[in-house]
Amino acid sequence: MHTQQRCSLEFFPPKTQAGRDKLLQQTLPALSVLNPEYCSVTYGAGGSTRDSTVGIVNGFKGMGQDVAPHLSFGSDNEDTIRALLDRYRDVGIKRLVALRGDVPAGMEDSVQLVHANELVALIREHSGDHFDIKVAAYPEIHPQAVSYDADVFYLRQKLDAGANGAVTQFFFNVEAYFYFLDRCAAAGIDKPIHPGIMPIVNFANLERFAAGCGAEIPRWIRQRMAGFKDDQASMQQFGIDVVTQLCATLMESGAPPIHFYTMNQVEPVLTIAQNLGLSATAAA
Repeated sequence: MHTQQRCSLEFFPPKTQAGRDKLLQQTLPALSVLNPEYCSVTYGAGGSTRDSTVGIVNGFKGMGQDVAPHLSFGSDNEDTIRALLDRYRDVGIKRLVALRGDVPAGMEDSVQLVHANELVALIREHSGDHFDIKVAAYPEIHPQAVSYDADVFYLRQKLDAGANGAVTQFFFNVEAYFYFLDRCAAAGIDKPIHPGIMPIVNFANLERFAAGCGAEIPRWIRQRMAGFKDDQASMQQFGIDVVTQLCATLMESGAPPIHFYTMNQVEPVLTIAQNLGLSATAAA
């Protein structure tokens, strides 16, 4: 399999200096062979990683990567957000991922979440068309959504506010993604909705992530993983095969470029990308 299609990659700001050094000196260089369209950097609940996010963004930028910082209000006010937008613009950042964000544990009564469409509108009001803005989409529907149609409506609100496209929460049911695209098109959404893909690095962690965000792990994947017991090599290979096939189906069906949630790991993203022909080192 071979394609000229590019992907994008997501990273999170490590908590330690050793983790930051590994990300900038080892992980990112190893994945740069994929020539990603951009690399996004997450923003902790309530803006809790603001400074470390900015540090990683600057590090990526200094290494020649097109980078898209995540941004949410959290506990910040509009002046703080505007100042951060100016800071990013001044260093040449041209992409953002605008999110409602999450409330930090213990601050549920003191932080008022600002919806992503309001954040997008603020970015456009303050910075015009300088930034390419992505927002979040949920093919299996946000766990707090009152209904399927309501969730599609709110996605359209974010896009109508000025976002250029969306990136989905991770999923393994490709039919859910394509049905979601159909419903979005029926609702008048014509901007790209990029599939967000989570390689299986640690299945126990994946199950925890899925429970928190409403993503479904199909029963057949759970059963297969359980059957491997402590055979880590077989589990890893199965995970690579499953995600490679998922991505191949998306690409062959004409989906927009894939966004990989790397979990700050080189593998298995690199192997999956090479399987798909996304790497410059893949055989033509």
